[in-house]
Amino acid sequence: MIFSVKSGPIVKQVSPCVVVGVFEGRHLTPSASALDKACKGYILDILKRGDIKGKVGQTLVLHKVPRLASDRVLLVGCGPEKALGTMTYRKIADAATGALHQLGVREALFCLAELDVDGHDLHWKARQLTEVAQDNLYRFDRLKSGKSKNDNNSVQLVRLALLAPPRANVAALRKAIHEGEAIAKGMALAKDLGNLPGNICTPGYLASRARELARGKRHIKVTVLEEGDMRRHKMGALLSVARGSRQAPKLIVIEYRGGSRQERPFVLVGKGITFDSGGISIKPSAAMDEMKYDMCGAASVLGTLTAVRELGLPINVIGVIPSCENLPDGNASKPGDIVTSMSGQTIEILNTDAEGRLILCDALTYCERFKPASVIDIATLTGACVIALGNHVSGMLGNHEPLLRALSEAGERSADRVWELPLLEEYQEQLKSNFADMANVGGREAGTITAASFLARFTKDYHWAHLDIAGTAWRSGAKKGATGRPVPLLTEYLIARADR
Repeated sequence: MIFSVKSGPIVKQVSPCVVVGVFEGRHLTPSASALDKACKGYILDILKRGDIKGKVGQTLVLHKVPRLASDRVLLVGCGPEKALGTMTYRKIADAATGALHQLGVREALFCLAELDVDGHDLHWKARQLTEVAQDNLYRFDRLKSGKSKNDNNSVQLVRLALLAPPRANVAALRKAIHEGEAIAKGMALAKDLGNLPGNICTPGYLASRARELARGKRHIKVTVLEEGDMRRHKMGALLSVARGSRQAPKLIVIEYRGGSRQERPFVLVGKGITFDSGGISIKPSAAMDEMKYDMCGAASVLGTLTAVRELGLPINVIGVIPSCENLPDGNASKPGDIVTSMSGQTIEILNTDAEGRLILCDALTYCERFKPASVIDIATLTGACVIALGNHVSGMLGNHEPLLRALSEAGERSADRVWELPLLEEYQEQLKSNFADMANVGGREAGTITAASFLARFTKDYHWAHLDIAGTAWRSGAKKGATGRPVPLLTEYLIARADR
């Protein structure tokens, strides 16, 4: 997709399709009103017939509108005429892009940046239009044969122009579009990795994709720790999870050095379980195929670093990805086993399906060597988070209030929101073990919080936040697939750090 900015009166724009908004009650947006005036009330006459009522997401294509230079006009419903909310604006952009895709045009002109969105400026609107359009057009059909690819249109939307409102800063709009393209590219990579099956996307495959990220870039370095390296580092918790698999575990470290050597790096740690059967504590068979998504935390780290690379942010960012499979085997860890983590703390494994925290705890200890400005771990960690928050927001916990506040603000700006849960000392009681320093599970109650409480024992030496993306990393059902979240949130957080 190629994005651009156009300026000037809407009536003079020539495009295969121009997209304008209509409100409920037959009220027109400024661009729609200008077109209606040029075509002598043709658009309002269509609205009076009731073909489109202006409800959010409704669309109607008008062909060969009299006296207009453009071939088609796509009307998109914007709801009541008032300041729009964040998600409403995204729904409008998504509906418009979907209609254009079904229409089969190669080029279109969006006139939606003029809409008033509560609390957001033109830069935000342009970036969201770019991200939403790319997200809507994403398809994962690379593993289908040519005859069964799921796209019925031979013509694809390849160019999308945004019309700059009067007196808008065109250079600033182009910068916003560039940010949106970078984030969309990172999301696409994260979705690709998540959607790949476990027989392709193995720990070794993740390592190879990390190396591709660094290819030809002097300021990006990739190091992959193999099983022998992990043994030397005494990563007993991570290695305990990998014991049941024939795939060798990997600890992937990606160092992006865009800032000075003296600047402390921002570290992202992504859970990379490329398939999770639950191990000896095996999961039910229903929907177990979705456990290929248990590496979406790792995918989001690679996606975010892709966006950071595209933007050339002047900061230091390090991605750390512990990766392995969790499978049952004669050599697999058993409930009741006790392992020693890299930190020296011992862990009683009461449930082998609580494996994500075991690989993360060693990775979090490994992060200490970087003397980080902050550490954020991202993991599809607990089903309890899905029950608590559904699929709209990610769970967030941590030990540093300014970091949590910065992530919350980034979530609002990026429309990739989080919700903070309490990380209180009382929850540590649930992790007590009679035989080790701690158990790896704390019972049914407050499962998301006790999982974070476990990780908190390994993050006392730096500012840390934990994002539980179990409910937001993928969708089930007819639209099953990875979402690419929280790449927008993480990238926005890093952009804000670079702008300070």
